[in-house]
Amino acid sequence: MRRFFVAAAVILAALGSKSAIADTGLNMVIEREQASLNAQPGSRFRQYLKSFRPKPKPVEVTYSRAWLDDQPKPEGDENFRCLSEALYFEARGETVKGQFAVAEVIMNRVKSSRFPNSLCGVIRQGTGKKYQCQFTYTCDGRKEVIAEKQAFERVSKVARVIIDGVSQELTNGATHYHTTAVRPSWSRVYKRTAKIGVHIFYRHNYRTASN
Repeated sequence: MRRFFVAAAVILAALGSKSAIADTGLNMVIEREQASLNAQPGSRFRQYLKSFRPKPKPVEVTYSRAWLDDQPKPEGDENFRCLSEALYFEARGETVKGQFAVAEVIMNRVKSSRFPNSLCGVIRQGTGKKYQCQFTYTCDGRKEVIAEKQAFERVSKVARVIIDGVSQELTNGATHYHTTAVRPSWSRVYKRTAKIGVHIFYRHNYRTASN
């Protein structure tokens, strides 16, 4: 009987060792891919979204400031920082749901082959030509100063959740938006998909890659 228990213990130890080796190998692959992503944030971000982004955990997003304040302090790479800054300058005065919707539009552009393949690429598209960029704050000639620290922390949490793929779809594949204070010419051509807060969302006649 003692021999049986010894043999069983040896088998279990071996199985555990194989499992640990497998887990370690998987972790090493993920770490290498993340390191590669960080080294080449522009060219690899779309690939990350398609293939390597962790599966979202079952989290109920309530789109409230209280829910957002309960989320952990976010961290991330250059793409995360670009999205956080874009949300701060484009939507910090919006409702939380409106901030998520604006972030979703930017993500939809990344997923589409018609736009640059990274968050920073999408956000900085056209920058350098005054008032010819995609996001006005990047080419209006004003210095970009983050003065409202709490607002920036909140939109950074929105950016982290969106990148991780946790939130639900809000804009039905929108790739454009404008505030209710203006009516750009393209709004008469593109398909309107949603209105959230002070923003109206549109989709071109094409769909994003994810749709």
